[in-house]
Amino acid sequence: MTALLDRKNCIGCGLCAYTCPEVFRMADDGYAKIIQERVPREAERTVLVARDECPVNVISVSKKENDS
Repeated sequence: MTALLDRKNCIGCGLCAYTCPEVFRMADDGYAKIIQERVPREAERTVLVARDECPVNVISVSKKENDS
């Protein structure tokens, strides 16, 4: 499973970093950034919650056939 973030349209609310700190952090510029594109197995549920709760829908998650 991989996570992607459209930083250009991020509003910097911090919800993703709060919900899934294993994958997201707030950068010095005040917007979210991905710290680990490949989602750890233990964070798969919370990365999906972060995606679903993002108020501007800038997070996408894909599960590829070859992901373990």
